[in-house]
This record gives sequence, structure tokens and C-alpha cells, in this order.
Amino acid sequence: MGGRPLRSSPPSSPSSLDRFVVIFSSIVCSLFTLGLVASLWNLPSPKTTNRRGLFSFHKSINLSRSGIDDVHDVDDIHNSADDLDDELSMLHEEGMTIGDLGNNFGNTKSQGSQLLRKLRDFSNIYTHANIPQAKWPISIRDEDGDFEDVVHPGHRAKNHPDVIMSVPKMWIDDPVSIHQNKLMTRDLAMKIGSCTVPDASGNFARGDNCPLNERTIYVAIASYRDYQCRDTVTSIFERASHPDRIRVGVIDQIDDGEDIHCDAPYEPCSENPEQMLCKYKNQLDILQVDPLLSVGPVFARHLGHRLYRGEYYYMQSDAHVTYANNWDVDIISQQEATKNEMAVLSTYLSKFEGALDENGDSVLKGRPIMCDTVFEQGQHNHYLRHDVQPQGPPVIKGTPQLHPFWSAGFSFSRGHFVVNVPYDFYQPLIFQGEEMSIGVRGFTIGYDFYAPEKSVCFHHYRSKNSKRKQVPKFYDNNRVYAGAGIQSMSRLLGIVHMNPELDPSRWDHTDEEKYGIGGVEFRSPEHFYEIFGIDVKNKSTQGHLCDFVSKGDMHKMFTPYLRADGMGIDYSKIDYKFTDPRPLETDDDEE
Repeated sequence: MGGRPLRSSPPSSPSSLDRFVVIFSSIVCSLFTLGLVASLWNLPSPKTTNRRGLFSFHKSINLSRSGIDDVHDVDDIHNSADDLDDELSMLHEEGMTIGDLGNNFGNTKSQGSQLLRKLRDFSNIYTHANIPQAKWPISIRDEDGDFEDVVHPGHRAKNHPDVIMSVPKMWIDDPVSIHQNKLMTRDLAMKIGSCTVPDASGNFARGDNCPLNERTIYVAIASYRDYQCRDTVTSIFERASHPDRIRVGVIDQIDDGEDIHCDAPYEPCSENPEQMLCKYKNQLDILQVDPLLSVGPVFARHLGHRLYRGEYYYMQSDAHVTYANNWDVDIISQQEATKNEMAVLSTYLSKFEGALDENGDSVLKGRPIMCDTVFEQGQHNHYLRHDVQPQGPPVIKGTPQLHPFWSAGFSFSRGHFVVNVPYDFYQPLIFQGEEMSIGVRGFTIGYDFYAPEKSVCFHHYRSKNSKRKQVPKFYDNNRVYAGAGIQSMSRLLGIVHMNPELDPSRWDHTDEEKYGIGGVEFRSPEHFYEIFGIDVKNKSTQGHLCDFVSKGDMHKMFTPYLRADGMGIDYSKIDYKFTDPRPLETDDDEE
């Protein structure tokens, strides 16, 4: 089964029909057994001493036991399997095959459609059983002792498998079990995302029925020895309209004796308990990492994805960002205005200077939009790097505006984006290329990217802040992991089909299905490159893409093909290939 279409088949002899029913029943039983084993496997283990390896945890961290599969899910699988077995037996007694279900004759048409519907329902129930039970409040506190051991990716690339770390498990470890290499259904999407208040039956995953102000938000921050990290976290809680629905997870890569902890209050909590870092400390999870183990933002953000625990929305932020008043209500309102369940609001951030008034309200009228990318040559490869993006007042009013690219500095989406497009564990020392990788993978799984109509946070850039120029960088560790970045880039480009000239046997395919592309129709990497004028063979791009994107033409042309159920834009109905409208001009004056 697994979502594959059932083929029509010619009439079978009784003996072949017997064999078919036996085989099909075996498949059903196998799926039931697999679901039962998965449930038993995910039961919480007894408390043991956790081997923390080279990770350390700050004293404020409390590590929460994630929800395990509801036993009713397993019962549903069992009951559905029994029902299907009964239906198949009846089919056999009437001398019919599965292929006959698609035929239009007599009373069997109704029976056949009902059975096919049950087959689809069984597939959905089995998939839903892989989704942990939603909870709120929740953190990784109670999971200390239930982590998993992994080999540090930088040392793995250097063939040093003895460097072991103990890290939180993914909330859902197998993204393919959710998206199944096809477009995720809306019903399934509604199963992911917690509400602060459960329904009458005690279910926190209420889908669209969860009021906007009760929908939870998980904010992931990757920080490398950044003195402004605690300012960012303070801003997140202080400026939110509903801070009680926010949970922040920080990967704090710091020198314990030299750097400021991201959860360190400005004054002792005993003296000033109303500080945000004191008041909301139970909604702040810190995973502290020795800076010598830092191998770039991809690994750090992968760890940030491991801290996700089923929140309704997911937001990714840099560690040196200041938020505007009511940012949570504002960004959720913008997200919902797209009417697109697969919308991801993401862009480069405007500078902090001059963006907020003395009360913390935004005074900025413009915002950046992602449309300018170029090929850049690295060591033994070429990759796409997003350039400086144009900024100005939005052309499209009342909703975020479609654009083709994704930014790592700010991203806001439904929580299932983390589940379906997890950061690749096997890409140490990647910086450039990160954004194109996540963007293309997200596109192939069904996600659409938008520039927010209004900015809700602002970035502290080094060029505007002399103190930031003194903040260390992860690439101070490059010599320790020399060569790892080249391997990682080959893998990154291979996964998104951006280096067709390289023999696939020359890059690492470990867990490629887990960290790879999706299978939504008309959303292959090649389709993406063709639409937006990207030539991966000749390493070139069509110029002036911003003419098409920033002026609203892309939004106006593509938005009418948003599916009726809101599950993303249907690219099967879009026949468009961007070409440079001004090939003799440069992009220098575009900003």
C-alpha cells in the first residue's frame, strides 16, 4: 500500500485470487505489526544516567518527556486492519479482484468505492499514529536520560567516530512517514500543532479549531558566542502579546568561562523576578555546546529542530534580533492572510537602527523581498548565494507576497515545516548554500515562500555595530575540520540536483531520504530551476528576476492556483519560464 495507486488487473483464476488475498492480507498485518513495534519502541525508557559526551547543560535547563503515541492510534490500526481483512474475504467469496473495484458495473461499484476509501483511511490512520500526542506546556526538561547518542558530524567527516554526543531525539524522526513523498493532506496537517488549551476530550492538537491567540509558537535560535542572545530572548517574550504561548529553544555555543549565557538574567531572579529570563524561564530550553564543537549554522539549527515539540507555529531567528510590539499577533495574522497552509514567511531582515520608536513599535514602511541570487564559486564546486535583496514598501496589500527563495535569518511557518524539512545532520561547515538547500527541499515537499507584508523584528548587523565586529565566528574551527566543508557541499548540491556534473558516487548519501527532496508532482528541483531561470549545468542565472518578483507579477500570476483546500500552489497549472527582460543591463541599480 503506502499510498501507491491500485492497478487494474485482468480476471484471475481462483488460485491466483487466493494468492492475491493472502499477499494483501499479509501486507495489512505487516503494517499493523510495524505500527505496534514503533509504538513500543517509542515508549519512554526507564530513567538512566545520561551520557552527555561533549555536550554540557546550563544549570537552568530542565529537560520534558515528549508525548508518546496515543494507544487509541494503535487500536485504530488494529480495527482498520481487521475491517479490511473482512472486506477482502467478502471480495474473494464473490469472485472479484482488487482490479474490479475500479470497474463500473452493478451494485459492486458502491462496494468497491467504499473499500478503496477504507484503504485510503487505513493509510491515513497508520500515518497519524506516527505523530506524538500534542501537549502544552512542554519542553525537553523531562527527557534528560532519554536522549540518543550520535557521532559529531565534523569528526565523522574526519573519520573520528569516537566523538560521541548525546542529543534530544527528533519529535518525529522520519519525515517521509509524514509527507510520504507526495503532497501532505490538510487532514494530516491539522494533526500537527498544539494549542495552549485542549478541547473537551483533552486533545491539544485542535487544528483550525484552535483560536489564533491560543496557538503555540516554537522559536529556534542558533547562537555562537553571542552577547546579544539574551537580549533577543528578552525581546521575544517582552514584546509578545501572548508570551504564555511561546517556547524558545536556544543552541548556545559558548565558552563557559568567558561568554554570557543566553539565559543569564541581568540581575539575580531573587532580586528582580519580573525579568523576562526569570518570569518565563520554564519556557526557555537551552542546549549548551562547547564552541570547539561548532561546525556552522546548519548543524546548530539541526539541533534547534531537535528541540521542536509539536508547537502550532515554528519561527527561526538569529541571536541578534530585536522584536517589535505585538509581533506574535502580527506575524500569525500575516501567515493566516495567505490562506495557504504551506506558506513559509521568510526574508532577510531590515537593520535595527531607526526601525522602532521609543515604545517598541515599528515605524518602518518597507521590507526586503527575496529575488536576487547568483552562482558563486567555492572549493571544487559552484553554489547559489542570495545577494543583497531589494527593500521597499510592499506592492501587494493585505497579504504577504510570494517570492521564490527562503532565508535562514527569519522564517515563520506552521510547525510541520520542521517535521517535513529538517536540517541535514551531515552538513558540517556549511554557511553559503544553506538557504538554497532548505528552500529547494521545501519547494519539492509542497511549501511556498512569502515575504512578510510588514517586518516584526530587526537585525543588528556588524556594519552598524562596532561591538558585533568582536563576536567570534564558527569558522575559527575550520582548521580542525579541514576538508569537511567540501564533502558537505557536494552532498548539499547533490541532494538538490545542483551539481549534475559530479558522479553521485562521490558524495555521501547517508539518510538521504530523511534529509532529501520530496515527491510532489511538478515540484522537482529541475522544475524550480526552470521556472526561475537557474541553469545548474552552466552555473548561471537569468538576470533581473526581481522585476518579476518584487513588482508583484509572480504573486498575481501564481496565487490563483492556490489549491481550494489551501494545501499549497498547484504548479501543474503553471507554465512559466522566467527569462531576463533586460539582458544587456546589470542588476546593480535594482536595489
